[in-house]
Amino acid sequence: MDIQGNGGIVVVGSGVVGLATAVVLAERGLRVRVWTRDAAERTTSAVAGALWWPYHIEPKASARAWALRSLEVYRELAERPEETGVRLVEGAMGEMDPADVEGWAAGRLPGLRRATAREHPARSAVWARLPLIDMAVHLPWLRARLLRAGGTVEERTVSDLSAVDAPVVVNCTGLGARDLVGDASVRPVRGQLVVVENPGVDTWLVSTTAAGELTYFFPQPGRLLLGGTSEDGVGSLEPDPARAEAIVRRCAALRPEVAGARILEHRVGLRPARPAVRLERQALPDGRAVVHHYGHGGAGVTVAWGCAEEAAALAASS
Repeated sequence: MDIQGNGGIVVVGSGVVGLATAVVLAERGLRVRVWTRDAAERTTSAVAGALWWPYHIEPKASARAWALRSLEVYRELAERPEETGVRLVEGAMGEMDPADVEGWAAGRLPGLRRATAREHPARSAVWARLPLIDMAVHLPWLRARLLRAGGTVEERTVSDLSAVDAPVVVNCTGLGARDLVGDASVRPVRGQLVVVENPGVDTWLVSTTAAGELTYFFPQPGRLLLGGTSEDGVGSLEPDPARAEAIVRRCAALRPEVAGARILEHRVGLRPARPAVRLERQALPDGRAVVHHYGHGGAGVTVAWGCAEEAAALAASS
């Protein structure tokens, strides 16, 4: 199977998982083409709050390994934040004990400690310095890195993987895999954000209310992202004004200055959830190979690089 020749490898999908996979392949000297229905700026990845944390993703052991590998990459990228969009930012993760994190990330998160009551109102919360990614900068940077490595990006709609003219196809279509390959286990988990002018918040915070409502704020350059929702099986991309008001109200209960912040925009994204990430190589009917690489839920950014390396190894194997 000639993946070095004219056909090369086609990666379908240009979210963070698809672009990271394509970059890994291209930087290993392989010919890579990305085919995508939507430009990276219009994918679900573009809406992500993008704090590094393995949120709602299975299988847990693999996800944590992918996340820790990605953490190494993001720390390196954080040395050039203006270029890559990656910064290391301190903040508090609620409903979490330091021992829970050390159980799988021992020694990998320097400075990890229990948050004080002033830092987080939850009885149990951890304070950590984690990668926070500005996707408006990071996605174009990823695409440019791919192009520098010799890869290409084409806006093309794929309705049948067998019709892709390449010896190896990598399916990074996220939620689109439900229709593309008939995977009914893929489902949307709706997330809504409110973007406001930053009133001076320079740390992030994640919490869950007694009613189970997800609440967080992430400071990005020139703005503050407020969230959020996690609506399983809901596929609407229309912002809900009532939910937006509730998001602002919950965030303001944690940081009162948020209440008067001017709203810049509303965002909605559909996390591509699945009982477990699908990462496997199969044969197409004509004998060519397809690597399925989707179902990352709310942790695509968190696991992107570790998962991409594994997918690239599958794609490049003979």
